[in-house]
Amino acid sequence: MKPGDGPLSSAGQAEAERSWLPWMVAACVVIAAVVMVTLLGGRAKPAPPEVDQTKVSALDPYAAKLLISGVKMSEASNFAGSKVTYVEGQLTNKGDKTLTGVTIEVVFRNSLGEIAQKEMMPAMLIRTREPYIDTEPVEAAPIKPGSTADFRLVFDHLADDWNQQYPELRVTGIQGS
Repeated sequence: MKPGDGPLSSAGQAEAERSWLPWMVAACVVIAAVVMVTLLGGRAKPAPPEVDQTKVSALDPYAAKLLISGVKMSEASNFAGSKVTYVEGQLTNKGDKTLTGVTIEVVFRNSLGEIAQKEMMPAMLIRTREPYIDTEPVEAAPIKPGSTADFRLVFDHLADDWNQQYPELRVTGIQGS
């Protein structure tokens, strides 16, 4: 063995340093990416206010001019085999505004009369019935003063302790002019 050919030679050291260089560069890139995601991702939107599930919400002042009638419920199975529940009815605008949005609070109660489930949902208007029911937001077909529109609310899940009675429907939000 000649001097300089051993494992501690300068050629062996250069080769060992080069094999670690790609790993060090990769580690620096990963650390930089984590720091950027942490800094940029930390600017999340504030959480929406918690909805009190034990109390009903206040009615919209215009709600007295919006009549909900003809309410009926039905259920069907979806493609995944789960049960879907529908609440349908008519909205009649007895006021002077053209409505572009209606938010309905739906309250399902249990056998003790307590709130079992509460949902805030935008009313979806029924547009076609054959061969299947198609819905669209109120904004797509505003409800003019004096007119009536059919609506549908869809529930993928209902509380197990729901008393199987019709839910309370309360208009808590109106958009329009």
